[in-house]
Parts: sequence; C-alpha cells; structure tokens
Amino acid sequence: MWQTSAARVGRRQCRRVASGAGERPLSGVVLFGFFCSRCSRSLSVRSSMIPLSLPMSVRSPLSATTGTAGSGARDVRLDFFRGLALLFIFLNHIPGNFVNWLSHRNYGFSDATEVFVFISGYVAVVAYGSILARGGLALAIMKILHRCWQIYVAHIFLFVLFMAEIAYVATAVSNPLYIEEMQAVAFFDQPHSALGETLLLKFRPRNMDVLPLYIILLLVFPLVLLGLRACRSAVLGASFLLYVAARVWGWNLPAYPEGSQWFFNPFTWQFLFVLGAWFGSHHGRPLPSILRTDWLTTLAAAYVVFALLVVMTWHDPRLAMYMPIWLADILYPIDKTSLDPTRLFHFLALALITVRLVPDDAPFRRWWAARQVIACGQHSLQVFCAGTVLAFLGQFVLVEIDPSLAAQLVISIAGLVVMVGLAQGLTWYRRLEDAMRRSPQAARTAPMAATGTATGTEQERAGLTAGGTRAVAGRT
Repeated sequence: MWQTSAARVGRRQCRRVASGAGERPLSGVVLFGFFCSRCSRSLSVRSSMIPLSLPMSVRSPLSATTGTAGSGARDVRLDFFRGLALLFIFLNHIPGNFVNWLSHRNYGFSDATEVFVFISGYVAVVAYGSILARGGLALAIMKILHRCWQIYVAHIFLFVLFMAEIAYVATAVSNPLYIEEMQAVAFFDQPHSALGETLLLKFRPRNMDVLPLYIILLLVFPLVLLGLRACRSAVLGASFLLYVAARVWGWNLPAYPEGSQWFFNPFTWQFLFVLGAWFGSHHGRPLPSILRTDWLTTLAAAYVVFALLVVMTWHDPRLAMYMPIWLADILYPIDKTSLDPTRLFHFLALALITVRLVPDDAPFRRWWAARQVIACGQHSLQVFCAGTVLAFLGQFVLVEIDPSLAAQLVISIAGLVVMVGLAQGLTWYRRLEDAMRRSPQAARTAPMAATGTATGTEQERAGLTAGGTRAVAGRT
C-alpha cells in the first residue's frame, strides 16, 4: 500500500498532454486563419461518426461495384466532435487552468488527441475515396499530396509565429524558462540547425506534434486507400500488426535534438487513423451487427466507469490507497507516445457509447452553441493553429499577471470566443466566395444568409437532416 505514493508520481507524469497549443495576439490569429483559408482549405467532408446505420440509398465512398463516388449523408456529428476536440485541446494546453476540467481527459485514459486522429482518418477516406472512385488513382494521389503540402505550409508558418512569440515573452519578462518549458532551447542555441530540422519535421516545440503526425499519415494514405478498396480486413489487420510490432520492438522515428524521438509515434498512432478510415470505408452501409449489441455497449460503459475510478486516484491522493498494487503494475505506465492499449480501448468505448446515445438526427446540433462548435470542426486546421497560438498567451498571462480563478475563466472564454469568431469569419468568407462563383447577384445576398456553419445553401434547404445528401468530394 505504501508503494502507491511512488506510483502516483509516475502516473501523473504519464498524464502530461502534448498536442497543439500556443499563443499570439488577436490580430495575428485572425491573419493566420485567413492565410490558411487561402493556402489550405480545411477538410470540409461532412460525414457521420461511426454510423451504425445510414440510409441504404447512400453508397460507400469506396464502392467498387459501381465505380462511382457515393454521396455522403450530411451528418454534422463529425464536425461537432472534431470542433469539440479542438476546443478541448486549447483548454488542456493552458497549465493550471481549472476550466480544462470540462475536457474528458480528466475522467478517463484518452483525451482529445484520439478524437482528432480517428476523425481525421474517417474524413480522409470519405473525401479521397470519393475522388478515387470518380476521378481515378492519379487524381486521388495528387489531391492527397496537395493536402499534405497545405498542412506542411501551415505548420511552418505556425512554427515561425510560435518561435517569435516565445522569444518575445522570454525577453519581455527576462525569463528564459519559457524557452526551456516549450522545448525550444535547441532553436535558440543553434537556429540554423534547428530550422533545417524543422523543415524535415524532426524539430517540434512543445504542443506542435499533431500536424507533423497528420502529414506523415496522409503521405502513406494512398496505400491505405487502395488497400481498403481491395480488402478492408487485410488493411486493418496489417495496421494492427504494425501497431503491435512498434510497441514490442520500440520502433519510432528519430527527432531533433539528437537522441530524441517523435512524441506521437507514427508507427502506433497510424492504427487509430487507419481504424477511423476503416469505419469511414463503411460510410453509407450498416456496420457489423456486433457493434449494435447491448452487451458490447454495456461492456464499453463498464470500461469507461473503470477508467473514471482509476483516474480519480490521480486527482485525489486520499483515494490512491484504494488502488491495488497488482492493478497498478498492469496499468502503468500509460504511454501516450505509443498509444497505450488502455487509451485506445477507452476512446473506442467512448465512441461506441456516443454513437448509441447521439443519433445522426439529434436535435442539439441545431442549437446555437452547437453550431459554433460545428463551425470550428469545419475549419479544423485554422482553428487548431489559432488554439496553439492562444494557449501560450493564456499561459503567459496566468504566470506573469494574474493566476486567479477569475483570470483563468476570462482567458478561457476569450480564447474560445476568438477561435469561434475565426471559424465564423472563415464560414462567411467561404460562403461569399462560393456565391461569387455562382453569380454576382448571389454574392450580394450570401453574407446575409450565413447561419453559423459552413454547410451551404443546399444544406439549409435540407434542414440539416440526415436525408439530405450531397457529394463529399467537392472540397478536400
């Protein structure tokens, strides 16, 4: 029982989150968002989150029988949960912020990173699978490579802003510890070497690991896409074997400085991405009946409750004595870098429960607050980058100016408002741009038609119902 004190320390270390977060003044965030809107249109595929059953009139995006792209039932749940994950990432990356208790990472093993990666895989197969079916392999590959380039440019642009921000803060308050905490020492010691390694995606300051992972996953995605069209089970099985092998033999990509490795191991996190793509390849078709069984949902709920009880021992030292030593030896360490199975199972359990509890026609998606979250999910790249810039600004204010609970609340709300405002601004801009392509007359009326989500006029006529379908390959 006395050993649990030492175990708690190790557990807390395992819970450190390292997705994207940072800061920048408001004007920089807005300019950056609109820069990304021009050089990288965010994924605009509106599909559904692991749909257990969709209308049979909607074909799979990898339909091999017809050779044409299927239409995706317009279900904004994916956008909603992706947007929610982005908002959680922002809150989680402000240290000492009590508002991040809204995030589900405080109540289980997984966090918003799993949500983001899984949805990215699902969205990718629906978007590029439709392009593959309609335009052929060459067009699909070029679209994927183009998207990789867009994300790469956004990552480098974000890196420059982030380094300038860290340098300004560290100099303004004469506190070089900010440079050390954000893992940017190598850049300020040897900027010429670090910049070259940044271009190779090997040097990444703290909270800038997600986009490089996404780039790597997209670069190999053409092989996944072809494999899913030929044999879905074989692709999923091969991905799982790679996941197991990487965990057993410690495979990972080298990083900079010398001797370090990628925080998000691509060899293991690819399994969650491919798993999302596997579910996405079933888009428009019922999934295996086992996923609709009550006993599996009950098992998932039991695992979620179990994770909650374990995590409570991390937050309250008085509960740590109730953690059995043998169970702690089995669970710990919970490794985020290599996607520990406990995290993977926790996310899958949450996803299954969500699907059962949130139907594709859930009325909450028409609520004003939900529409703001959906807008963030529809402009995921820009909102993610803005959150990265804003989180470090929030950390600076809490450390140097005011660490009070009121300040934490104000900073959190302000950051969320900026991120939502950016998403809504990009929504308005996209709608105006689309209207201008249709006709000058429509362009004059388009700004007045904005409703808070980038669903377009077709969706407004359909009333955001699952029955209203549209092609998903129009934008990637």
